[in-house]
Amino acid sequence: MELTMLGSKSVYSGSDTMLLSKPHCLYSTHLLSLKGIIQRDSYLRNGKSALAASKHDFVDTYSYRINGTNGSSPNLFIDKFVNNNVLDSFDDEYEGVVVNPETLPSNPNVFASALRSSMFHWKVKGKKGVWLKLPLERSDLVPVAVKEGFEYHHAEKSYVMMTRWISDGPCLLPSNASHHVGVGSFVINDNDEVLVVQEKHCTPDLLGLWKIPTGFIHESEEIYNGAVREVKEETGIETEFVEVVAFRHAQEVSFEKSDLFFVCMLRPLSTQIMVDDIEIQAAKWMPLDEFVKQPLIQGDCMFKKIVEICIARLGKRYCGLSVHQLVSRFDGKISSLYFNIIEDDNDSACQTN
Repeated sequence: MELTMLGSKSVYSGSDTMLLSKPHCLYSTHLLSLKGIIQRDSYLRNGKSALAASKHDFVDTYSYRINGTNGSSPNLFIDKFVNNNVLDSFDDEYEGVVVNPETLPSNPNVFASALRSSMFHWKVKGKKGVWLKLPLERSDLVPVAVKEGFEYHHAEKSYVMMTRWISDGPCLLPSNASHHVGVGSFVINDNDEVLVVQEKHCTPDLLGLWKIPTGFIHESEEIYNGAVREVKEETGIETEFVEVVAFRHAQEVSFEKSDLFFVCMLRPLSTQIMVDDIEIQAAKWMPLDEFVKQPLIQGDCMFKKIVEICIARLGKRYCGLSVHQLVSRFDGKISSLYFNIIEDDNDSACQTN
């Protein structure tokens, strides 16, 4: 048993407890150990938990003595035991922190101790939220984070992102991405033939349909680049992006996410078809009128309207959106803005050839 004087208070410390003479203050040695371990509910005062307590709940403004030094600040005592055990992090744009995933402890027990100390530290510092990215090789830390109140935000192949809002106000952290982005490419040659495919894997009601090449936009990929890539992958045809002629917005398409589907017009730069036999059953150049007359096209108002828009564009009765690269002062990055302006009576802005 060791007796340490803190101003007008006495602190007795042994193997199990640390008792301050101030009434109703019981501290576990695990709470203020040199390793910085903070056990949930190990500190009790009027029903408060350790995480919810402020620094003044641990050490009041009495003068105290630590290692033979007198002082009046309440911060030195708690910082000695907590700050050395705080996870490495940096500030985010929502007045919170992002934990550095590169420096996470590999041992779940060590991580649990550090996470509890960190949550206390961040709350004292007035931080509002915490982003915790756990790489695949640290997946054993997920149950620890869940126990500490973290929730799933999103996941990728190599990590899971978790969050916790620790402010008393409403959560201001943005939600996970809400949309998938798809693209369909209308490619027509000088013989009024449309590049069409039949997919190997499709729903029964689409069996036998010759359709335009479609696919999802990749992460960090531009819409116009994705349209060209999908045509090349599925048919081997080289193309040049012309315009976005329409887009569809649908809800709960896959995994309860919304879907944005952009219909693009492309100009062919080659003619020889090479089918991707993994996804595509067949591909060919199909006469436009034959393509339009397909029962599945005529019987579906969405397919029919898309085809009508593309035909109107070919007849110069409709003007789509061409891509323009611009730099914004807000982020200093190049962005793609899609628009078109008809500059004269000859409709030169909407020429396809």
